Amino acid sequence: MITRRWVAAGACGLLATLAVGLFPTSAAAGEPAGKDSPKVELVLDVSGSMRATDIDGTSRMAAAKQAFNEVLDATPEEVQLGIRTLGATYPGEDRQLGCKDTKQLYPVGRLNRTEAKTAVATLAPTGWTPIGPALLGAAEDLKGGNATRRIVLITDGEDTCAPLDPCEVARDIAAQGIHLVIDTLGLVPDAKTRDQLVCIAEATGGTYTSVQHTAELSGRVKQLVDRAAAPVVTPVATQGAKQCQGAPKLGAGLYTDREAFGEHRWYQVDVKPGQELRASVSIGVDRAVNNDYGVLLRATTVPGREIVRGSEAGDGRTDVISTGLRYPKAASDGDEDEGTAGDGKPAVETVCLQVSNSFSAPANVKTTPGMPVELTVDLVDGPDDSADVASFGLGRGWWLLGVLVLAGLLAGLVWGWLSRWRVSVWRTN
Repeated sequence: MITRRWVAAGACGLLATLAVGLFPTSAAAGEPAGKDSPKVELVLDVSGSMRATDIDGTSRMAAAKQAFNEVLDATPEEVQLGIRTLGATYPGEDRQLGCKDTKQLYPVGRLNRTEAKTAVATLAPTGWTPIGPALLGAAEDLKGGNATRRIVLITDGEDTCAPLDPCEVARDIAAQGIHLVIDTLGLVPDAKTRDQLVCIAEATGGTYTSVQHTAELSGRVKQLVDRAAAPVVTPVATQGAKQCQGAPKLGAGLYTDREAFGEHRWYQVDVKPGQELRASVSIGVDRAVNNDYGVLLRATTVPGREIVRGSEAGDGRTDVISTGLRYPKAASDGDEDEGTAGDGKPAVETVCLQVSNSFSAPANVKTTPGMPVELTVDLVDGPDDSADVASFGLGRGWWLLGVLVLAGLLAGLVWGWLSRWRVSVWRTN
């Protein structure tokens, strides 16, 4: 049985998950945040266009330096922070050299504010805008451990080093399942820059912010660093199978996966007698898609009998689509698919969860890697109130169909009998 509450929870879960780096992947889903300190790398555009003087009467570079100093002063002690630049060293016209111009200005680690500020003070607007290579370098800088990871990209222009498309780079980073989030900030951005930065952020569940003033830049970067220091929840990376047999077995928690356009993926969940399985799935639409699409979440037995399903369809632009289901397993259930344990008690039932989507993309849109999927699994005590439709059994697919068929049959019989009686009375009179 799908409820709006679970659909909303699924949607909010995906946006929050894609927007924040959270629990370590080695921890069980739902446990407190990891032991490692969160990692953040600020990636700053130092290309020639940063000389423009259109932010509060000063240059974009000066505004960025002031904001960085304020952020460095406010960075929480537990955050490991680093700084990477792009376009900071090569002033020439050789595109091949200019597109390699990215380096780590300050290594990710325990922050020495004086050293970091000194390093920032040396920067001067210089060269190209190799955003794609800079993102790859930053992802490498943040490797290791199970800490939350966040890249904050600050630039005033679009990438000048295609065909290494930074949006595709961001999708590839997201597909690695390391929960690295990229937030983007555009300094007085034009339409092309805005579109590219939005695409980068959406690919990893990050956020995009347009900046017109120094205070806005400083405040937003502080907010993002603080967000990394206080994670809420993290998903555990998993990979669904093409069929239920051999699918990964999931416990209660939050999981992420990637699903290709039009693909079906399977997972297993063990449900004990007296428990209720509550599951929801959300798919993030991180690129342009064709109209008319949907997502399906099915729960079946291992032999393939459908128990319950949830689905949602859409038409037009969307950022996320979600659906959910509930399945209560009775404390004493004689279902022939389940059998009994050695002591005669009902056995734990393995429920197969199928996640499917009906997305398609225009010919000019890359379909790899797949779209981000978030699956929430919860196991709670089953309902004991007979007024609850889940307890009554209407959440079990075929049961609902059987009830409707029986009700229709009885209504037909009663109506037929009444019709014959009325005809008989009419003839008599």
